[in-house]
Amino acid sequence: MADPARLRDSTQIILPPGTPDGLHRDLESEFSVTVTDEGATARIIGSPFVIKNVSQYLARHGIALP
Repeated sequence: MADPARLRDSTQIILPPGTPDGLHRDLESEFSVTVTDEGATARIIGSPFVIKNVSQYLARHGIALP
């Protein structure tokens, strides 16, 4: 049986505090993801394939993920 934590890690990214607000809109328009604001952080939710592409996009834009 699949580990729920592993599945969750492959379908979401938690953006660190201080990530530019405009980036949220860019992600939703560029990729098939949902971005939810959670106070100082934001959660990006999508399919594992899309999350991998979003991670690469964020790295190209200098956003370090934990």
